[in-house]
Amino acid sequence: MTTSWLVTGAGGMLGRDVLAELAADPDAVATGAGRDRLDITDPVAAHAAVAGHHVVVNCAAWTDVDGAESAEAAATAVNGTGVRHLARACAGGGAVLVHVSTDYVFPGDARQPYVEDAPTGPVNAYGRGKLAGERAVAELLPRTGYTVRTAWLYGAHGRNFVSTMLQLAARRETLDVVADQYGQPTWSRALARQLVSLGRAALAGRAPAGVYHGTAAGRTTWYGLARETFRLSGLDPERIRPVGSGAFPRPATRPAFGVLGHESWSRTGLAPLPQWDEQLTAALDTPAFAALAATARTGG
Repeated sequence: MTTSWLVTGAGGMLGRDVLAELAADPDAVATGAGRDRLDITDPVAAHAAVAGHHVVVNCAAWTDVDGAESAEAAATAVNGTGVRHLARACAGGGAVLVHVSTDYVFPGDARQPYVEDAPTGPVNAYGRGKLAGERAVAELLPRTGYTVRTAWLYGAHGRNFVSTMLQLAARRETLDVVADQYGQPTWSRALARQLVSLGRAALAGRAPAGVYHGTAAGRTTWYGLARETFRLSGLDPERIRPVGSGAFPRPATRPAFGVLGHESWSRTGLAPLPQWDEQLTAALDTPAFAALAATARTGG
């Protein structure tokens, strides 16, 4: 059976990887809708875009965490109200919605990984907007809505921590990196595969609706991620120096602990994502990252 997919936020890092994953499936017909083609804050446009599709993967988002602090209404219009428009359109058309959310819906004060139904409590405007989107999916699509929380994404298409570290390595001898925030670095390509697999499982009736955590297994800090990026790229990890979050004051508070549990996947027959360092090793072997590493080793 041929399935029709709509990928919103198609011009972004994750959206491009989801489209690439679907392009390899002869039974999938995918439509990509970037910001220039679809404004999800427009309910009429959202309804028209969703019509005729079996699965909608929502990668559209306001991603400027710091900018959301001074423009919370605008950020929530995308991350909350826009998601509600998509969910309502999916409910009307009978489509499955796979919506991407964030660990920032949690306060970050835990000591053990947050399970999928742990109490939320965002500490910044970005997290509040994303939580509004999650609630819209749960309310309007109790049987066909899937929220997948992710974190610390990096990939070939767009700005991210891993590529930034490699770019800075070509210009600076040492780098100060935060060592008191814990999370799960997640490769966007691996997450894209998981989102598509979840969409297929949903269509087949093998995945209960609800919340899933789409982050790598294990945990590290930004400092640990930077060191491993250097090591795997043939650079000296001792060039990375640990600092506290206070060294880089930002408008938006970051949760100190964003580690997520992955229990929901056991209900689907799908395995959770691999360990963060395994994903990083695979990512750094791809042409885009290998080129950055080569430039870093030669000093630009």
